[in-house]
Amino acid sequence: MSVILVTGSYDKDIRFWEAWSGICSRTISRTNETGQVNRLAISPDKRLLAAAIYKKVHIYEIANAQSTPVVTFEGHNSNITAVCFHSEGKWLVTGSEDGTIKIWDLRSTHLHRNYDNEAPVNDVVVHPNQGELISCDQAGRIKQWDLSENVCTHELTPAGDIPMRSISLASDGSCLVAGNNKGKCYVWKINEERSELPRFQAVTKFQAHNKYLTRCLLSPDVKYMATCSADTTVKIWSISPNYEFKMEKILQGHQRWVWDCAFSADSAYLVTASSDHTARLWEMASGETVRQYNGHHKAAVCCALHDGAG
Repeated sequence: MSVILVTGSYDKDIRFWEAWSGICSRTISRTNETGQVNRLAISPDKRLLAAAIYKKVHIYEIANAQSTPVVTFEGHNSNITAVCFHSEGKWLVTGSEDGTIKIWDLRSTHLHRNYDNEAPVNDVVVHPNQGELISCDQAGRIKQWDLSENVCTHELTPAGDIPMRSISLASDGSCLVAGNNKGKCYVWKINEERSELPRFQAVTKFQAHNKYLTRCLLSPDVKYMATCSADTTVKIWSISPNYEFKMEKILQGHQRWVWDCAFSADSAYLVTASSDHTARLWEMASGETVRQYNGHHKAAVCCALHDGAG
């Protein structure tokens, strides 16, 4: 089973790593291009890598050693801050500081849909039902967008206008977590649209970090959450069946801001990317660094891991 581990950096390079040896197996060097790599996403079938850059998204073939993208999507007029694939790999979703969310058709390479969010978008996720998107933004709002109706169907503002930095959806669609610029996390249970209960039912909120929170991410088995922060740490939280979050471990080792993280498919490992130029592979059970990835010469700000079935 192939493991695909990729990191992106302010040095503009995209690096592919052999997860267990720590060897960099391939580098896509973008030295002549403008804009650093902001976010990375691997398609569900492991065929494509999407790299969100300044105003565009490059799509690379993972099995192809060439450094030229197979497709480039252009249309945003500012930094692209979020990128994710639809489960069938036919669509790509992007969010940008230009205040829009766009859906791109990977088969025809055209813009399929455009949502005006009216504020810089910080993160976007696709709901497991594949019919909705959920975004968070600089104005402190969390929105649910209906893909069939082309409208925003729900809006949450849990902390007023404090910018919402990151969101994560449970793989089974059962809950939503959001983290803001002040290091606080908010949790909602997601109810069925046709139930009597509200779609998003607030269950808890807690202070995860005392500094800027950069990423919150639920594990594939929805038993844990990882939070990354400007305080150089990654915290691991266990999640009880009734959505109580308890801090289990603090992963320490990075020297500077930790920007991004990605879980392995079995939730046993976590990869992190940091301003200290490195990425790390952590074992969840011990909280220890298993491998460190050295090679970037500026901040490593995003990572993507796909070790599941293609």
